[in-house]
Order: sequence, then structure tokens, then C-alpha cells
Amino acid sequence: MPNFTSFDFAVEDAVARITLNNPKKRNALGAAFWSEIREAFGQLGRMPEVRAAVIASEGPHFTAGIDLALLGGFLQPEKGVEEARRRERLRRMVLELQESFNVFERAHVPVLVAVQGGCIGGGIDMITACDMRYCTEDAFFVVKEIEVGMTADLGTLQRLPQIIPEGMARELAYTGRSMSAREARECGLVNAVLPDRKALLEYVLEIAKSIARHSPLAVAGTKEMLNYRRDHSLADSLNYMATWQAGMFLSDDLSEAAQAAQTKREPVYEGLKLGTGLPE
Repeated sequence: MPNFTSFDFAVEDAVARITLNNPKKRNALGAAFWSEIREAFGQLGRMPEVRAAVIASEGPHFTAGIDLALLGGFLQPEKGVEEARRRERLRRMVLELQESFNVFERAHVPVLVAVQGGCIGGGIDMITACDMRYCTEDAFFVVKEIEVGMTADLGTLQRLPQIIPEGMARELAYTGRSMSAREARECGLVNAVLPDRKALLEYVLEIAKSIARHSPLAVAGTKEMLNYRRDHSLADSLNYMATWQAGMFLSDDLSEAAQAAQTKREPVYEGLKLGTGLPE
């Protein structure tokens, strides 16, 4: 099992659990996190036993967002570096940070997130890249960047308006105000609100396990189609669906599901092993 410094990583009952583990700093996302989370999801692609992933955290808050020490480092002048080249380096750095959350969308497994307490700044970038979101009654959500003089740049402004009404997304982004758990549930940011962290994790893990019991090929295809539909027209999405089914419909999973139903047993599906697609 891989070891990481900015979060705990474990697999149980076909579910990968990624738990932010720096509650003393309110799980601020430091330098190591950004490369480690990409590595973790790269590992998931090479773990056929994993059928779903859950992101959670230790302590009273989910995350305070990007570590301010890391943010301050971006602002330091670089001696001897021409200004245009410094700006291009900064652009590429932002793209690299964005990629750390893009991996949630590209993962072949659904990614669920459990939020307690504050989910601030970069935390919104993170959770909006996940498939489903759940929280505790004391959770609150803040697009903090506007209050520190910057534009949210890691996905919030692109993904949040596709999850909640655009007017509400704009209000949060323009004002930096806090959204309560109740309001988040009412507008569709989260699927459910649970009383406390224990109940939250039990609830989310049960959903993840229920996903893990299904055909991993069917689940991966469902996620692919949902993501494609979000970014394309209905006609294009239906055409892609037909093409996908031409390649994936007649799988062993289909016959296994039918046989399991006939014999009244749980189906047993072979896991997916995606990796890089290159021979090992």
C-alpha cells in the first residue's frame, strides 16, 4: 500500500479511503498534497480491487484550502528571471495544480467526498471535482479567494455553476459568504446532511460499497457518459453512447449478472486494471 505524507490512504471492501490528516493546520493543502494526490489516483488506476473512492478528513474541519505559505511562495520575485517567462511559469503552475483535481473526474471509479466543518477556498475546488458530496450539520462552504484579492482558479468557477444554480454560484464567488449545510443541501451542492462525522462516514462508505458491488465496467462507463454529457450536446452524447455500447455491451459482466440473478447469488466481477495503457 502506498504511503503519503499529506493524507492517509487505505483500501477496504473495494473502497479506497483518502483521509486528509493534518487537523492542526485545518487540513490546509500544502506543497506535498498536490503531487501526492495525483500519485494516489495514478495508483488507483493500477489497483483492480478498487471500485470506488472516498475523500474525508480528520479533525473538526474538512480543509482550510491551499496553504497560505505555499500561496505566498508564488508571489516571491525570482531574481534573474525575465518577467514574461516568470508569468508563463506561473500559468503552468496553475495548470499543474488544476490537474490535481482533474484526476478525480478522470478516475474510472466514482469519487465521493465527506465534509465536516469548514470547506474553504481550495476545498471548494476539490469537492466540485468529485462525483458526489455529503456533509455534516456543522459544515459550511466558502469561496474564499475573493476575500484575499484573487479569482478562484482551480475549478470552482467552472464546476460550481454546473452543480448549483448559476446565480447562487455567482453570489458565493462574488461575496465570499459562508453557505450552511442546510443551504448546500437545498441547492444541490450536497446529496445529504448527517448529524456528525461518524454518521457521515458510515453513510458515505455504505454508498461507496453499494457502488463497488456493481460491474466495474458498467460503473466506469456510466461515469464516462455522465461526464461527457455535461460538456457536449444531447445529440453528441447519444452518439457517443451508441459507440461506447458497441464496444462494451457484450462483456462477461453482462452474462455474470444474468447468471447471478438466476441462481440468486451475488455476482462476482473481474476488476479493471487501467494503469497508463503501456505494457509493464
